[in-house]
Amino acid sequence: MPDFDTAIRSTRVVTPDGIEAADVVVREGRIEAVLPYRSVSDPPDERTGSAPEIVDLGDRALLPGAVDLGTGVHAPGEDLSDSYRRVGSAALRGGVTCLVVSPAPARPAVTCADSLQVHQRAAAGCRVSLAFLGGVHQGTGPLDLADLQAGGVVAFQASLSDGGAPDMAALGDSRLRKAMVEIAALDSLLLVHAEDAAELGTPPVSAEQRPPRAERRGLERVISAARVVGARTHITPFTAAECAALLSAAGAAGVEMGAHTCPHYLCLPEELPSPDSPARSCRPPLRSDANRKALWSALLEPGSALNTIGSGHLPALGLYTLQWSLSALWTAARRRKLTLNHLARWTAQAPADLLGLARGRIRPGFEADLVAFDDEATGPVPLSDPGPYAGMRLTGRVEQVWVAGRKAQP
Repeated sequence: MPDFDTAIRSTRVVTPDGIEAADVVVREGRIEAVLPYRSVSDPPDERTGSAPEIVDLGDRALLPGAVDLGTGVHAPGEDLSDSYRRVGSAALRGGVTCLVVSPAPARPAVTCADSLQVHQRAAAGCRVSLAFLGGVHQGTGPLDLADLQAGGVVAFQASLSDGGAPDMAALGDSRLRKAMVEIAALDSLLLVHAEDAAELGTPPVSAEQRPPRAERRGLERVISAARVVGARTHITPFTAAECAALLSAAGAAGVEMGAHTCPHYLCLPEELPSPDSPARSCRPPLRSDANRKALWSALLEPGSALNTIGSGHLPALGLYTLQWSLSALWTAARRRKLTLNHLARWTAQAPADLLGLARGRIRPGFEADLVAFDDEATGPVPLSDPGPYAGMRLTGRVEQVWVAGRKAQP
């Protein structure tokens, strides 16, 4: 038996190959081995004379920690460091171990190397792992992109409307293609908020003023540009299920494109939330119950390009969703007789793979970001919760979290 720091044991470890009884052995922050159940003993560590820790979860599931793509962090009027501490605590309560931070809205927006460093310093007290997206706007040049990548950003993000407002103005077609050329030269990825500004009403705050055709037109523009340039792109968030055929057609034509959605689009049709619910501020908006069902169908289509799901947490719009997104998604998935493998693939494995991160799956060599999850526990979200799930009864509770092998407390 190799030296190890911790072994976490469960009869239901969610691995890429299925759910199995196993002992997950952790050493120096990474998964050292996934061994047969109860094969690990606890002899004293010769280096210290103390025994490594063995955590027995019984029948509670062990999931890979979620990798939350495009998390908004900065709350209006709040110190940036306080925002990172607050969002880190919410992430841990929701089973998220890595935040992929959206460049905007934020003060400052992450659109140059200097502003990236401001965020990196402010995030020093955050209790989860962090990755950053670099913002692309009309004035972004190739040196800005190269400096951001050298500073550590894992991908880039742009908008065709108000997805980064007020810090990232909408890109026109020529600037979109230019950005794609520059990002492709860096062998990186561009995430795009694809609602077309020309198709939005005034003011663009209601579902009627943000129709599905805005997503369709924006998606057509992105596909056209990506097809010419050959750039990797990911649509985020994707909500209009009628556009799923466009995604499939793009893939068939050789365009390397995926898409991302959020649990509130899969769980909360526009008919459900009250008029004053924060869910009403979603961009794109919540859509009809028929669209919600069709979105699930698109998600479950074999080989679907719609393959990542994240919280959509965005304090700037009043969307405080991190703590409850995993439970909300599991509640809806469970009703459809889906498994924890689906949950792990959408929230952890696929987003990590998209960005080339060595996390998001329970496999030797990967970061030991792990979540003990009681998938049978049911309870209400407090009515006082500021997010869109307030008052709902959800199934699934995060019980323990390990970040890089260390047990983390919210």
